[in-house]
Amino acid sequence: MSLVNTKIKPFTTQAFKDGKFIQVSDTDLAGKWAVFFFYPADFTFVCPTELGDLADHYGEFQKLGVEIYSVSTDTHFTHKAWHDSSETIGKVKYTMLGDPAGVITNNFGVMREGQGLADRGTFVVDPNGVIQAVEVTAEGIGRDAADLLRKIKAAQYVASHPGEVCPAKWQEGEKTLAPSLDLVGKI
Repeated sequence: MSLVNTKIKPFTTQAFKDGKFIQVSDTDLAGKWAVFFFYPADFTFVCPTELGDLADHYGEFQKLGVEIYSVSTDTHFTHKAWHDSSETIGKVKYTMLGDPAGVITNNFGVMREGQGLADRGTFVVDPNGVIQAVEVTAEGIGRDAADLLRKIKAAQYVASHPGEVCPAKWQEGEKTLAPSLDLVGKI
C-alpha cells in the first residue's frame, strides 16, 4: 500500500546534528516541509555519495523551507563516528536520525525483512505531516538531490496553487496544467 497522502506516524529518536546529539520527534516537523532520506547503513558505498549529494544541495533545500532527515538503523553514535571520519559525510549539516530499533524505518515501510537495514527510500512530507512523494530504489541505485529539489518545488507549487498540476520534467517558472474537460485528449 502506498503511503502517499497518509500522515506520518509518531516517533522519537536520538540524532546527530551540528556536532551535537539531539532528540527529534514527529512533533518537531509541525508546520514545516521535510524529507526523510532512508539508506541502508553508515560506512558503506553508495550511501555516502547520496548523503554527500544532499549535503552539497542542503542550502537550496533550506531556502525552500525544507529540513532533511537522513535515517538508517545505525545509532546516533555511529553517525557521529562516520561524520568525523569521512570527508564526504563531514560536509553533512542536516539531521542524521538514529533508528536502531527500526521504529521509523518500519513506520515508513522500508525495513528489509530479517536484515535490520532500510531500503533506499525518500519521502517528502508537507507541513501537515502528510507524505506527498515517495521514491524507493534498489540497493545499487543512488538517488539525485537535484531531482529531489525539483519534486519538492513541484509539491510546494501544487500545494499553494489548488487546481493546478505540474507536468513531467516541470521546472520552477514553467507552465503548469489546470485539469479540465477541455484538456481531455489534447495533451
